[in-house]
Amino acid sequence: MKKLFGTDGVRGVANVYPMTTEMAMQLGRAAAYIFKSSSKRRHRIVIGKDTRLSGYMLENALVAGICSMGVDVLLVGPLPTPGIANITTSMRADAGVVISASHNAFQDNGIKFFSADGFKLADEIELKIEKLIETNQIVSLRPTATEVGKAFRIDDAAGRYIVYLKNTFPQEMDLSGLKIVLDCANGAAYKVAPAVFEELGATVIPLGVKPNGTNINAGCGSTCPSVISEAVKEHRADIGIALDGDADRVIVCDEFGNEVDGDHIMAICASDMLKRKLLKKNTLVATVMSNMGLDIALRKVGGKIVKTDVGDRYVVEAMRDGGYNLGGEQSGHMIFLDYNTTGDGILSALQLLAVMRREDKTVSELAEIMIPLPQVLVNTRVSEKKDIMAISDVAKKIRDVEKKLGEEGRVLIRYSGTEPLLRVMIEGQDKYEITTWANEICALVKKHIGEK
Repeated sequence: MKKLFGTDGVRGVANVYPMTTEMAMQLGRAAAYIFKSSSKRRHRIVIGKDTRLSGYMLENALVAGICSMGVDVLLVGPLPTPGIANITTSMRADAGVVISASHNAFQDNGIKFFSADGFKLADEIELKIEKLIETNQIVSLRPTATEVGKAFRIDDAAGRYIVYLKNTFPQEMDLSGLKIVLDCANGAAYKVAPAVFEELGATVIPLGVKPNGTNINAGCGSTCPSVISEAVKEHRADIGIALDGDADRVIVCDEFGNEVDGDHIMAICASDMLKRKLLKKNTLVATVMSNMGLDIALRKVGGKIVKTDVGDRYVVEAMRDGGYNLGGEQSGHMIFLDYNTTGDGILSALQLLAVMRREDKTVSELAEIMIPLPQVLVNTRVSEKKDIMAISDVAKKIRDVEKKLGEEGRVLIRYSGTEPLLRVMIEGQDKYEITTWANEICALVKKHIGEK
């Protein structure tokens, strides 16, 4: 079992264990040791971050740890997580590091790694890093003189990423005539995202592009889609696009301000790829959190779905193992494996816009492909992550609800991989009924293991 790494790197409150400068330096040293091969060439690791205040101290600690192992650092500054994966591969670096807590509030931060091929680390590698830190196995390995690493700043990293993104959009198309509301969550995409859409010809109304270190994800971005909804109606825009703090996910709204989540976007893009015979094995990879309406929509157009545990890393693993090229999550993480190795909110939005152009349809017309079953998700904070089915009255309540739902719905209970939360998701035909049941389950959980 991993002790430091969760489903998306190491994460927590900045300046509190494990998100301390001391731990960041140790993570840097351990990662540098693992990624440094036996060849005599200089080794390089890319480091990028979002706009959190704590990013400065963690960045410097990582640099110190990596350089102390004789590995050079390439600093790219604030850049979306998928941009760092892209720069890692294009610069032929040995690894990439992202300092970000994604959609979390500014006081949190995280550290996650990409290998040289741009994919997130396998569990075995993360366990190796943890073991190196725990055993102090490399504490005596200290290069000296010219063997110490040094840091360089890559000033054109944002420009490189912008060009790459534009090249994923069909060459014969542009976005002229489209009005786009774009919410960058005061996060890592605040510069690159507006540039991409504007350079492709769209009229962009930018929101969340004034980061100050503490306003990332604060009442904006993909976790607060009501912002783009209202702005789309106010400006009579064609589409609203909301990214999260590190821009690896996207939620959109149609021209009427109605939310269009990751399930809908995947249904639209998968259907388009099926028509053009580009969806490998006619299969989409989604998680157990995706709405049953997505399964129904894909079946109607001749597609299939493979389901994984929650977490984009598990989606990517299933895609690579099965030879699939499209997958994602309801939350807006979508992986177009023909273009990138990880979720990319800007890229995903561009693929949706390409379908709009290709079909000459509005977002609302495209979204009609999927009719979601009513779904409710209720979170409750917990003091420990105990086996829920081992708590008798909670288990009994879950079984009772499942019996009432029958084949017309489902219950999914899971802990968050990054926060002390239990998530209760229920799908069924009656929204009021399933909301009541979800709240009742959460109340019982809170009674036993609720946060004190």
